[in-house]
Amino acid sequence: MNKLSIRDLELSGRRVFIRVDFNVPLDNGKVAEDTRVRETIPTLRFAIERGARLVLASHLGRPKGKRDPKYTLKPVAARLSELIGMPVDFAADCVGADAESKSCALRDGGILLLENVRYHPEEEANDENFSRQLASLCDQLFVCDAFGSAHRAHASVVGITKFVKQAAAGLLMEKELEYLGKAVTNPERPFVAILGGAKVSDKIEVVQNLMRLADGMLIGGAMAYTFLKSQGLPVGKSLVENDKLELAGDLLSQTSARNFQFRLPVDHVIAQSPASADTRTVDVANTPADWMGLDIGPKTIAQFRQDISTARTIVWNGPMGMFERPAFAAGTLAIARAVAEATAKGATTIVGGGDSVAAVEEAGVADKISHISTGGGASLEFLAGRELPGVEALTKKI
Repeated sequence: MNKLSIRDLELSGRRVFIRVDFNVPLDNGKVAEDTRVRETIPTLRFAIERGARLVLASHLGRPKGKRDPKYTLKPVAARLSELIGMPVDFAADCVGADAESKSCALRDGGILLLENVRYHPEEEANDENFSRQLASLCDQLFVCDAFGSAHRAHASVVGITKFVKQAAAGLLMEKELEYLGKAVTNPERPFVAILGGAKVSDKIEVVQNLMRLADGMLIGGAMAYTFLKSQGLPVGKSLVENDKLELAGDLLSQTSARNFQFRLPVDHVIAQSPASADTRTVDVANTPADWMGLDIGPKTIAQFRQDISTARTIVWNGPMGMFERPAFAAGTLAIARAVAEATAKGATTIVGGGDSVAAVEEAGVADKISHISTGGGASLEFLAGRELPGVEALTKKI
């Protein structure tokens, strides 16, 4: 990484503005799931141990530029305080008198969490004046540890960097870039990409870029049916993007021309609707017209497991079926276990995207994955070969 790291900064006695990703689910005024908060703690401890004064900023949800108590970060301040074992002060706004006085009152090792930056429309507009106000809360030091927001050119991610002397990556950001960067620039081979989810259109650029970089690709989830239909196979009522059939066919012809290993499901679990209790497992070629595919079948699982077992680098984004329903979760959970087994044999494994991360957690193998990415959208854009504005804005190492 050719960008400054928090390790390169003189932190003692200085207020440092740290953009974190505390966009976590709340339930009855409490944090319901705190992974994103916990993932940032190594960066915060690093800064605290060096006598920094921490001003933390994050968004939460989509309050559409208005103050909405449903999206307050106050419960997150309470949870962070419990996790880090010290008081966390909270400012009622991210700019203005309260934020300024509380940031000025910070002592060495102290923490202040600002209210939701998205309460202001200027945040998503990357407004220059708003960026300057945020920067005034620190002593010319900015650290971005919010990889999940790095694909957004927002004021607290990008705009603020114009008004500080040094903008550096936090430890979590550094780890994300290290793992994903190695996968796209210098992977240990064979490199297998596993992609799932609902739509081909969401992942076209990822498919195209990874076809250049990987040695093979395993496709599951609803997006597989657009590829299968483009080959003339019966898919019944399965979800298909008919306007992407030609593109899917083109991608498949590229894979055969290049001898690229592009695996699609050969069998699947079907039902007449996602709510139906009546399910069957059939070969894709035998799909009835009024049934739909909702998970990969045992033959596909066996084939995918075999490909995964021989890989040395694995990137997985997206479930293999309608994972949120137990009747259609077996394929996704089997892939989670296979990826964990590959890690145990020495493969580097990277899992990103909410459902894939939920799957490795539900399968009880989250601690057996090399790296779980905290940024679904950001990791997809990175894997698609796009530059992330939040990374580009950081100060280059001299």
